[in-house]
Amino acid sequence: MAALSGKVAIVTGAGQGVGRGIALALAKRGATLALLGRTKAKLDSVATEIAAFGGTAQGFACDVKDAASIGDAVAGVTSAFGGVDILVNNAQEVPLGPLMAVSDAAFEAGFDSGPLATFRFMKACHPHMKRRGGGVIFNLASSAAVRWDMANYGAYAAVKQAIRSLSRAAAAEWGVDGIRVLTIAPHAKSPGLVQWIENNPAEAEAFFRTIPLRRVGECEEDIGEAVAGLCGPEFAYLTGATIPLDGGQANFD
Repeated sequence: MAALSGKVAIVTGAGQGVGRGIALALAKRGATLALLGRTKAKLDSVATEIAAFGGTAQGFACDVKDAASIGDAVAGVTSAFGGVDILVNNAQEVPLGPLMAVSDAAFEAGFDSGPLATFRFMKACHPHMKRRGGGVIFNLASSAAVRWDMANYGAYAAVKQAIRSLSRAAAAEWGVDGIRVLTIAPHAKSPGLVQWIENNPAEAEAFFRTIPLRRVGECEEDIGEAVAGLCGPEFAYLTGATIPLDGGQANFD
């Protein structure tokens, strides 16, 4: 519990799936959690889970597609907890489908909730991290960006690759401030993926065969624990990298 004691972590999209898994793992290592998302009831439910094992968490309603909402949320977190040490940009609307089927609105929503929200959150948290002597930022990408067959994933991959570029730039520019920036590309049992597996068992079985470990990661035990571990001093010299938490499927070289 003591490994991240005294650290304050913001996790967007923390009400379910990967965001919830990361929040639980960070809290179990002692971090104080600011849970951000659009649905306050879901955030409050996760905060209750964290309180049940002795952790500290609070939900903050936030629409990551709205600049003012992001600013208000970060201000609320720093007012409540005194600063920010860890930022996890997890929330994302996903524009999927053939290029001819993806609307401008869906593509724009992907950018607004993905790279633009990531850009805004990083800039909003930077001065607070710098003031505390550093911090760690995690931005979520996807192995969809390195698929050999990009059919149906072009718009989504474009959004996620933009996040990787922003992460590399932030790592290069903010290392002098003690801020590390990492990109993770997870496969995890999010509600959406679980539903897809249930509805498409044959495709899912074929998908599993492309993963060397032959399974999709657990949101807390595989993805959350990895993120929590990467926050520790053992990884103090790691920044600017894309880490595929996907059972060995992707190649980001």
